[in-house]
This record gives sequence, C-alpha cells and structure tokens, in this order.
Amino acid sequence: MTLNIALIGCGKMGSAMAQSWIRKNIIRSLKIIDPMQTLHLDSDDSHVMIEHYKEIEDAEFSPNSPNVVILAVKPQIMDEVCNQLAPVLPSNTLVISIAAGKTIQSFQDKFGAQQPIIRVMPNTPAAIGEGMSVMVANDQTSAEQKKSAAELLRVTGKVETIEDEALMDAVTAVSGSGPAYVFLLIEAMTEAGVKAGLSEKLSCTLARQTVIGSAYLAEDMDGTPAGTLRQNVTSPGGTTEAALNVLMGENKMQNLMTEAIRAAKKRGEELSN
Repeated sequence: MTLNIALIGCGKMGSAMAQSWIRKNIIRSLKIIDPMQTLHLDSDDSHVMIEHYKEIEDAEFSPNSPNVVILAVKPQIMDEVCNQLAPVLPSNTLVISIAAGKTIQSFQDKFGAQQPIIRVMPNTPAAIGEGMSVMVANDQTSAEQKKSAAELLRVTGKVETIEDEALMDAVTAVSGSGPAYVFLLIEAMTEAGVKAGLSEKLSCTLARQTVIGSAYLAEDMDGTPAGTLRQNVTSPGGTTEAALNVLMGENKMQNLMTEAIRAAKKRGEELSN
C-alpha cells in the first residue's frame, strides 16, 4: 500500500494503530496532529516519512496527500476538530472516524455530502492487535477506499463490515462495550473465589488466567460454537454442571446479558441523537 495518512489524535488507540502501520510497512507517510502527544517508535522505521504537528492548520493538506484522515480524538472535542479540518480537507480524501456515537451524517454536515466517510467502532483490545472493529461507509466511499480502510484496521485485529449504520448501536453494545463485561466477569469470579476461601491474590490469578486461556482456546477452535465449547467442559453430574445450573437456571444469565446489551444499545441511540 502507498497510503499517506494523517492521524488526528495520537492517544493510546491512535498511537497503537500508527505503530502497527509502520511496523507492517503498509503506509508511505504519516502526519501526526496532536497538541500534546507524539509517536515514540520502538525501532528505526525510516522507511516511513513521519511528521508531527500541534495544530491542523500547521499541516499541509493537498489533493491525494493525505489519502486518508483518521479521526482518533475524543467525541467531546470532535466538533471542534472537524471545524478546523473542514476548510483544508480535500474532497477526495477518505475520512475514518473511530469516535463512539458520531454518525456519518454528523461528518457530512461538517465536510459536505461528497466526502468519503467511514465510521468505525473498535474496542480496547485493538491496542494490542486483538481488537474487533466494525466499519460502515457512506455512498461516496469507493471500493478501493473501503479496502484500504479494512487493511489499516486489520492491524488492530479482526474487521467486519456492515451496510446499515443503524446497527452500530448494537455493535457498540456487544463488542465496543464488551471488554468491560469480560473484566467484570474476572472481578466477580475473583470475589466469589475469596468468599469460597481463597486468598485474593490467588483467586485473581485463577480468574484472570481462566478467562485468558478460555479466550485462546475459543480462538484456536474457531468455527466451534461457544455452546459446544461449554458442553465440552461440562461433565454430567459434575462441578461445572452444578455451577451452570445456577447461571443458566431460568435463563438467568442470558436474560441478564440481554438486558445489559439492550441498555447499552439504547444509550448509544440516545448519544447518536
């Protein structure tokens, strides 16, 4: 790929993405625009031309340079950033936003209906290359631009594409917020272990590694339904079955998760409006 990238916002997510693009040699140049942060490279990556700017107005924008602008700033300051970017943004440049709750229409209102725009919902494991990103594009985005966006996102983990932007609130509820649910599971297992007589340190180690190992096993057995994996661990009349009878009795865990996802989706809809 011979992409020229402008990265606006170089926080944890933005810098992790940039490091991966450089390491995998999939970009030609990188303009980093952030008043506070710069990119600290792990090694000499001189094959990519890197420039740092504190303000958007300091960076030179011209047709096809950059090919792609990545908006990786907090939603609270997105409007301000877009107002600064709009006067200098070439109409053929692809804009990719990874800000939660900001719709494609909100960016078209800033940049014009002709602007190619892709909205992405990543999640925090993307910072270590194990994320889940879902993207949706407007009608002005070409097939080649969608391909480029997918390649840029793939360095952070898996990528899926949807056609209906209205599904983004459900995506956010499942995978965007999902890591917090997993961390809550670790917390709950740890506390339950302590109440069962384990030390907090040992219980935490057991809970964390069990979740980590189970995730690796699910990845290794990709294509095997989660229900089958669960059944593989469950011996009739054994300890696992006794626990699952509590969690799954009267569909308790499923009902609780459904209610949680519904609440997150509803909140996403409210923030989008």
